[in-house]
Amino acid sequence: MTTPALAQAQAQAQAQAPQGNEQPANTADIVVTGSRIKASGYTAPTPTTVIDSGAIEANAQPNIFTTIAQLPSLQGSSGTATNTFSTSSGQQGLSSFSLRGLGPIRTLTLLDGQRVVGANVTGVPDISLFPQLLIQRVDVVNGGASASYGSDAVGGVVNFITDTRFKGFKGNVQGGISDYGDNEQVLVQLAAGTSFADDRIHLVVSGEYAKEAGVGGGEWGIGLAGGRDWFKQTSLIDRGITNDGSPRFVLRDFAQAINYTKYGLITTGPLQGTAFDQNGNPFQFQYGSNGVPTRGNSNVVTGCFPGFCLGGDLSGNVDAGRSLQSEIERINTYTRLGVDFADNDELYFTFNFGQVKTQNQPVGGMNRPGLTIQCANPFVPASIKAACATAGITSFGYGTSNAALGNTQVHTDRRQYRAVIGAKGQFDAIGTEWTYDNYFTHGTNYTDIDVSNILLTNRFNDAINATTINGTIVCASATARANGCQPLNIFGGNPSAGALAYIMPENGPFQRTRQTQDVVSINISGSPVDLWAGPLSIAFGGEYRHEFYRVRADAYGMGSNFAPNTADYPFDPTLGAGGNNWYAGNYKSGGGAYSVKEAFFEADLPVINSDAMGKASINGAVRVTDYSTAGVNWTWKLGGTWNLPIEGFRLRGVTSKDVRAPNLSELFAAPVTTTLPNFFDPFSGRNVLAIQNVIGNTNLRPETARNTTAGIAFSGASWLPGLSVSFDYYTIKIKDVVSTLGAGDIVNLCFQKVATEFCDAFNLNNQQGPNFINVQPFNLASWKTSGFDIEASYQWRQPLGLPGTLTLRALATHVREFVVNSGIKGTIPNDLAGVNTGATPDWKWLAVQNYETDKFSFMVQERWFSDGVLGNQYVVCKPGSCPQSTNNAPTIDQNFMPGAFYVDIGGTYNITKQVTAYAKVDNLFNRDPAKSPFFVNPALYDVVGRMYRAGVRFRF
Repeated sequence: MTTPALAQAQAQAQAQAPQGNEQPANTADIVVTGSRIKASGYTAPTPTTVIDSGAIEANAQPNIFTTIAQLPSLQGSSGTATNTFSTSSGQQGLSSFSLRGLGPIRTLTLLDGQRVVGANVTGVPDISLFPQLLIQRVDVVNGGASASYGSDAVGGVVNFITDTRFKGFKGNVQGGISDYGDNEQVLVQLAAGTSFADDRIHLVVSGEYAKEAGVGGGEWGIGLAGGRDWFKQTSLIDRGITNDGSPRFVLRDFAQAINYTKYGLITTGPLQGTAFDQNGNPFQFQYGSNGVPTRGNSNVVTGCFPGFCLGGDLSGNVDAGRSLQSEIERINTYTRLGVDFADNDELYFTFNFGQVKTQNQPVGGMNRPGLTIQCANPFVPASIKAACATAGITSFGYGTSNAALGNTQVHTDRRQYRAVIGAKGQFDAIGTEWTYDNYFTHGTNYTDIDVSNILLTNRFNDAINATTINGTIVCASATARANGCQPLNIFGGNPSAGALAYIMPENGPFQRTRQTQDVVSINISGSPVDLWAGPLSIAFGGEYRHEFYRVRADAYGMGSNFAPNTADYPFDPTLGAGGNNWYAGNYKSGGGAYSVKEAFFEADLPVINSDAMGKASINGAVRVTDYSTAGVNWTWKLGGTWNLPIEGFRLRGVTSKDVRAPNLSELFAAPVTTTLPNFFDPFSGRNVLAIQNVIGNTNLRPETARNTTAGIAFSGASWLPGLSVSFDYYTIKIKDVVSTLGAGDIVNLCFQKVATEFCDAFNLNNQQGPNFINVQPFNLASWKTSGFDIEASYQWRQPLGLPGTLTLRALATHVREFVVNSGIKGTIPNDLAGVNTGATPDWKWLAVQNYETDKFSFMVQERWFSDGVLGNQYVVCKPGSCPQSTNNAPTIDQNFMPGAFYVDIGGTYNITKQVTAYAKVDNLFNRDPAKSPFFVNPALYDVVGRMYRAGVRFRF
């Protein structure tokens, strides 16, 4: 049985190259992911961590993505627990890796060294669509690799290696459930392989089905799904005052929005503070903080913060309705046929189909603050009408969570078809044996997004504006009535079926995306010359790649003026022809394409080979790339390794220039629209409903990066067998970073007159349509990050005289700095290292202890990251001692987010030589996530809680 540690101890598994790709002398030529060089005994200078099949099995995850994402150097990866609060992003349930916190778009993910068509217009693949049972190992290259592999490898490379010559039959059946009785999981995997014609034809097939029920939205107020009790409605409240000696920002639990409640609240005027129950009966709302409504023309409550009170009636808060983890259902099939047409040459064909369906609930209800209701509205209770008359008013401000309308659901369906035809092998030329691997791959990905139970804003506005004609309650607008408007009783929780059908039609927002990728690649390597210190090894080749996408959206979201056809939606003159008619999910149509032509050359030159000096080699590579959108770019790398004359010690280092070309989304994005239901407008001092539009920019240039790593490794010493240790320092500098400012930053920079050029990008008092903020990417920013990785393992055979083997392994990453310079006039660089609302804690480590015999194994795994802050830009101070708060140095009363320590345990028992039972418990002590002003941070914290899994593996 394979040792189920994170990766085998280096002394035992040098063939798997956990410490820089060392290879034993008798190993066949292999391609190391950190390089294109293919040669026996080759040692790459780039640090590489390997996760073998034993580690994958020991983690017992329903998706291999989770196992890999636990590595400390992977920071900011997306998965089923991220993007669950989104309606419009299109990234719900998308599993993609991020190395060094640089984002998935700067990590190149490969399958058998080949690119995979993106599952999103950002170009990143979905690991859930990969064939997982046949994965032999996963190589994680922690360093720039653009010169070897091309664009996107700024942070590094994650390469999945499959077993192309598997013979036999194997399978895995697994089930799981959380401690709260949800997130039920099932996984069934089967694979078979055989050979024909005297072992010259090889056929491998696999298939799998997996389903994770996820953790859906909870109750209104603060009650999460499954009875989880850690949510405290923590909010970072902006007091809006910068120079009174007190902190501008305060962090508070149990924050209560004062501009809406579950079934409605009068928010301005003499009747402010009157709320309504589910039956529409008025009652006096209980504000927290002993707040007293001012009953003026603005929504101000004495004793409360702007927009929020603390405590009181929290029943209308909507955040607890967010999904903690998306539901996901996966189907994968994979086939590989290889034909050895000569002794060392193979023609191969692979085809895989994968489908991933996800579902999430972004938030509870569809809150609508800032409404104006006429006192004459026939749905207004009689007592309120009388109070209006007494107060001498004809209308009042109103806000509601719209709990009566139910909760929005987002459904995604990704389908991927990918085929590869290639040839690899050996040939002789000019007296040298060369190896080659040439292939053509075509991939197509379809992504369908459908949103259900969501309102059309203009129809909602017309429906709540009711009047009485001939004794019948109708919509006040004649145009709306002529187009089917049904009046909506917004007081309480009992809307009519007709009103619901009118404001939330059965056909909700949708988006249909088709992406294709075509790649032709030629790779040749060999050792043409024997030099004084050994053979000169080289690799060279070229590649052509074409990327294309097209997206079609519904007419109501993109606008009937731009929709290619409106058959799914009847014409409605009450809706805006320019689009953005939905409360959220206003998708747009668009498309684009680009092509890439490139050539590369790489060489490994041995320079020292002696007993006195050890062995050393220099490795270099250069690649020229011609982007149809960005012109010609050069990338390069230069590094080396030195096996010191002291047994077991080796130095390594590499520096490189890497690039990332703008992806399809950044260049040609169909505008992505996101609803911001509670956006703070500093100009008016109130929260407003706004729409954020993210649009593309065809003038973007490639990002360029300088990536340097240097380290020392120890392994394989006869005088200390079983021990491997390494230390590697890294620094990455990226300029011309394609980035966007957040909607809040755009508004605040204008408000504070720091960058007035952004003032034309928004309108938060739009009388002609919805409030909006336009967000567009530019080559503005520069990033710099540095830190170091530590990796150690020790294997002890027959520990303390016991049968079996004890394997200890630990990996750690320390982020010294992660400085982001927005490039905007008037701003200063911001260090994100240690910001635990993000993805780059100061320290992150993973440790595994495994004891294994021929009959059973037991594994303990620890995952930890360090304490951090909400943001390094904040100045912490107490009331009466605060300096003036500025945009670059805002004042705050507390700036701390704790780290977390998780313990996982697992074990196996061999029922027979062919059948193994196993069990796993994740988050053994059921550690709750830390409170966050942004609900929760699933990029770092476990939001599901204790998980139990068990299953059976078999192989014949």
